[in-house]
Amino acid sequence: MSLRLSGVLLVGGASMRFGSPKALARFGGETLAERGWRTLGEACDERIAVGKGELELPFPVLEDGFGLRAPIAGVVAGLRAAAYETVVFLPVDCPLVTPELLRALGGAGAVPQTGPLPGTYAKADLPELEGRLAAGELSLRGVNSHVLEVEAHLLANANTPSELAELLTG
Repeated sequence: MSLRLSGVLLVGGASMRFGSPKALARFGGETLAERGWRTLGEACDERIAVGKGELELPFPVLEDGFGLRAPIAGVVAGLRAAAYETVVFLPVDCPLVTPELLRALGGAGAVPQTGPLPGTYAKADLPELEGRLAAGELSLRGVNSHVLEVEAHLLANANTPSELAELLTG
């Protein structure tokens, strides 16, 4: 039996350094949100977008239900909503992540060597994540100790429009 995988696109960031909503920034012929949604669709049996519900996107966005802007809020909301035990999370600002990379992380139940996102979390991680959130500890580091070495360039994220342009020209 093959692993059933839920995928969650995190679109709730404040985009402070970017200057405008990252999810709507163009990368090639599509927005970062469209690209992430497509990538998850190619990698996962189920996909969910989680955010603050502020953006008009071409797919439904589950509001995370938290008043703060931190990836842990989206991870908790995504795990709660996911149909499957294993969930891969993709931040909207990581446009080079491939479906193959997401499947590898999901299959290994791992996070990459660079840190907690993109990465895999399980429904079994919910109590620890909810406890951290309740205590005001917003870090995801250490929740998943399984690390998968992957091609580092695929993990690049874009925090500014110039960084996004650099990723596009490669």
